[in-house]
Amino acid sequence: MAKRAARQRNQLPPCYYEGYLEKRSFKDKTSRKLWTCLCGNNLFFFNEKRDMDYVEKLDLKELISLTDDSSQDRNLDAARLNMQMKDGNIKFTVPSAEARELWKGFIYSVTELSVPSSLNLLPGQIQMLKEAVEREKERLKTTTTPPPPAAANSSPYISLIADMPACYYNLTRVEAELLLEREAKRGNLLLRPGGGGNNFAVTTRQDLDGSIFKHYRVTRKHEGGFNIDVDDPVPCATLHDVIDYLVEKTDGVLIPLIIEEQYEKNISFIRSDNENGEKSVQQAPPNLVPPALPSKPVAEREPTPEPVPTSFEGEAIYLNDQELKKEVPKKAMMPPTPAPRKLTLPTSHPSTAVRQIPLAALSELKIKLEQKAKCVE
Repeated sequence: MAKRAARQRNQLPPCYYEGYLEKRSFKDKTSRKLWTCLCGNNLFFFNEKRDMDYVEKLDLKELISLTDDSSQDRNLDAARLNMQMKDGNIKFTVPSAEARELWKGFIYSVTELSVPSSLNLLPGQIQMLKEAVEREKERLKTTTTPPPPAAANSSPYISLIADMPACYYNLTRVEAELLLEREAKRGNLLLRPGGGGNNFAVTTRQDLDGSIFKHYRVTRKHEGGFNIDVDDPVPCATLHDVIDYLVEKTDGVLIPLIIEEQYEKNISFIRSDNENGEKSVQQAPPNLVPPALPSKPVAEREPTPEPVPTSFEGEAIYLNDQELKKEVPKKAMMPPTPAPRKLTLPTSHPSTAVRQIPLAALSELKIKLEQKAKCVE
């Protein structure tokens, strides 16, 4: 079967156990070694351990019995297991007898919601089965809980499972047909709200001399789960199982329509020119660093306020003033400096010396000067 496009591994229910199994059903001519995951109450098969898309799915709700196969395998350590389903028998080859007991234990635990007591397991392995049972009970509560009455809740879709199928769109019948017509290259199946409150509908589109649309009603069961409302109703535990069933039964011809939302790669904005007023789309520079907060420089100035130094300086000036007042009388009691100034005045100022010569000497000097002048003549 072709790879499914419905859900990848990270969208599957919780995985309780996994490992390589050789699978051979009544439809297969040869056995295939596949990586098998027990997710919820389903077995998902992958070609390789690292693959993200599963290639087959087995619903364990149709399980009838698990029995050991005592036939020898070419690998002496391997063990065989028969799984009887409603539509046929499937044979598995397990790496070891211990692994076979674990597979039986986990499968019975999730299908019967109780740990089987007839298996040969260690205490730690039994504890693992108990944890798987509790997790499966919690999963079933969240996925199959009936919604509250319509009178108590105006929107019947709020209480549904959180992970709705990726191909779900809130469209009418006509809008669904238009969307499938427009996006024919991406898929041809989608899930949408149906009539009757809590019901859903699946719309498909295929080409046969033109577009052919089909609509399938999906009703909610009172005990939990859903039904594909056809002549032979198909029960499904979740809406994911509804989509998986339609994809598998059509051999991958129906492909869920999944439209990935587009997101911008760069930050852009529209700015008006201050001069001419024209608007243009501009892109923000890469790795734009936001400006620093102004509180940081303000905090740096606070440790050095000036009021404290000013008060200290004012006190210092006040003390110095007192000391100067005390020194003033000392300076007044030291006047010896005028004495040398009086001694130097005659040499620097001759006019002061003339004033001190007696008048008699001046008259004699004048007579002598007159006589000397006459002798020269």
